[in-house]
Amino acid sequence: MSASDEGNAAAAGYAPHPYVGGRTAALRALAAWRMRWPGAPRVVVLTGNPGSGRSRLVTGFLMMCDPGYRKQLPLDDLDPATVPPDLPPPAVPNPSGRTAAQVLWLIADHFGLSAVRSDDICPELAAREEPVTIVVPDVDRAGPVRAADEPARLVREVLKPLAATETVQLLADVPRELAAELAEALPPGQVQIIDLDAPEWADPKGLVLHAVTALDPDAGAPELPFTTDPAVRRTLAEALAQRADGSRLTVQLAVQSLLMQPEGFDPADGSLLPGSVGETLDLHARRLGADPQTLRLLLAPLAFAEGEGLPVQLWGALANAVAGRDMSQDLADGMLLAAPFIQPVEQAEGADDEAAGGETGADGGRTLLRLQHPGIAEEIRSGLPDVRDAQTKIAMALLEAVPQQNWSKADPYIRDHLAAHTLDAGLLPQLLTDPGLFAHADPVTMRAAIEAVPLEQLGAPARTYLRTAPLLTRSQAPAGMRAAFLETAFVEDGLAPYAEALHTLGFALPWRTLWSVPLAGVRAVTTGSLPQEGEDGATAETVPGADGATAGMAPGTDGAGAGAGAGGEGPVPASGTAAPRPVAAFVVPEGTPGSRTVPGPDGDSSEAGGSALLLHDLLRPGYVDADPTQVRLPSEEAKAAAPFGFSRGADYLRVWARAGQEVVAALLSDTPLTGADLSPDGVLVVATERGVTARQILAAAPAVTPTVPAQRTGAADSDASDGLEGDHS
Repeated sequence: MSASDEGNAAAAGYAPHPYVGGRTAALRALAAWRMRWPGAPRVVVLTGNPGSGRSRLVTGFLMMCDPGYRKQLPLDDLDPATVPPDLPPPAVPNPSGRTAAQVLWLIADHFGLSAVRSDDICPELAAREEPVTIVVPDVDRAGPVRAADEPARLVREVLKPLAATETVQLLADVPRELAAELAEALPPGQVQIIDLDAPEWADPKGLVLHAVTALDPDAGAPELPFTTDPAVRRTLAEALAQRADGSRLTVQLAVQSLLMQPEGFDPADGSLLPGSVGETLDLHARRLGADPQTLRLLLAPLAFAEGEGLPVQLWGALANAVAGRDMSQDLADGMLLAAPFIQPVEQAEGADDEAAGGETGADGGRTLLRLQHPGIAEEIRSGLPDVRDAQTKIAMALLEAVPQQNWSKADPYIRDHLAAHTLDAGLLPQLLTDPGLFAHADPVTMRAAIEAVPLEQLGAPARTYLRTAPLLTRSQAPAGMRAAFLETAFVEDGLAPYAEALHTLGFALPWRTLWSVPLAGVRAVTTGSLPQEGEDGATAETVPGADGATAGMAPGTDGAGAGAGAGGEGPVPASGTAAPRPVAAFVVPEGTPGSRTVPGPDGDSSEAGGSALLLHDLLRPGYVDADPTQVRLPSEEAKAAAPFGFSRGADYLRVWARAGQEVVAALLSDTPLTGADLSPDGVLVVATERGVTARQILAAAPAVTPTVPAQRTGAADSDASDGLEGDHS
């Protein structure tokens, strides 16, 4: 099949595809791929220059694969060889703005796979009896951060494994620089590259038809001398197509420019017809009597915009920053100048948080602006003398636009995308020291930006964020809950000042993390207290033995779930005696430094089953060197009077107020929980596969005054804990 098929199709009287308007050869190849025609490849890689029409071709083809759209298309009038069979529609994961991992899980969800790890997805697809069909469009638009090069990651981590899976029939729209890499992974005969700019796939007649339609008043064009006369319209369309050298984008922008500002255009003057996107920009500016460089400077902030687009209210400040001068008058006078190249996007209210002072759209949201096509952005960026310098100026202007450097008052665009701009400027590591930004920024975009920086260039706070990011993205938690997760993570990593800073930023955090120890192998935890010297503890219940049986307490009173610890331990000490010391007891493997094996009721320590008890202060960092059999558990009265209770699953835990049963704190862990307990005054101790952490619940509840000990970053002063505290550092 080749471009000559276009002429054959027209000669046979077939109508062009109503959306694609040509590309007969490519549509025939895609239809053969869809029906698994003998000799057709299993994998098709569609590529071409920016603006070659790849997205339009894939969209038009998918219309014929969708049962609903098929009913709206004149299929009987089209070339039968371009119409795929009426089969169930393929899976079409949209990579725009998504990470490679997100795209992979979209595929897993579509096919209802049982995989729990990304590495299991392709093997599970390979084990299916029936082949599956997957179409991945717009790979060049993948990723929440442009400078992070997510398209390359998508090709290497998702498309190549899919292409290598024999049960997968794959069509992918891939940038040219990645097309060969994807195809090289497969043996000959299994893959076909369709390069829309190559002679055998070019469609010059289709491009003329595209221009004719765009100029036609019946299709919405204004009535002008070169649009109302069919002969003039056809001649102009042929001249535009020939000059554009196959670029659909160049033709589209040229027509928009002419229709929006027809004054000064002579259809007989070939010098007014552009041959590239760059020439379209320059010719349009000159026809309007403007300096082409002014147009490019006006559009430069949009060429660097991330996400859905740039908020209108930020455009002027960023244009001033890039240009290095006041562009306000140019912007006021230049809306008609920039209009053919800009696409407004009305963002619904609440879609990106409400932005203070944001431009309000017709639906109560706000207006974002973006360029009509990524190819325009590439052209503008390539024309700047120093891209990194431009991004540096944009990043500084965005920082200056944060009111009082308070991230809660910043425009959502700044919070979510400042990291992307500083990444492109080479300044991201310097930005990653602000816990407020960590909490307020969209964790998907922040994570993608940080992962693009070599690990050795990241400071300790950024590494903590990166470690916590999977939990933040998985939970989809709001900013306040993200702050809570990060507060604990900072304490776990010995960064107490960063944790404390989060308590000063206006978040209603559900807890304050008191301490954390990196201790593997903890099987269970409980809270209680130790009698201080001089206290009569003869009537006290004591902590369960290491094997789960009690040592010196009634069977069945293990204290789990109800809250045990300080505030309810045994009798009130007599005048002149010290108050009990609240502690947490961990069931750990025997031989753990600082632990003690607790004998069973008959004095035989072998009944402990290879476990021992390790004591830790409940309210502050530091292990406790004491006899575990002396630890008191709370009385049943103290448990019943506790204001909080909790429930837990494999990797989550909820704390609820007994009065009203309202959930006051929710904890999600990235490793399985191995134990948990809650003291009557609201100290939650949780053990995971990685360690043990204590959190003081801060929710208001009757008769509870949170205990907030001073944070310490050094080792504990207990001799018995030296080894473990050394591990923590």
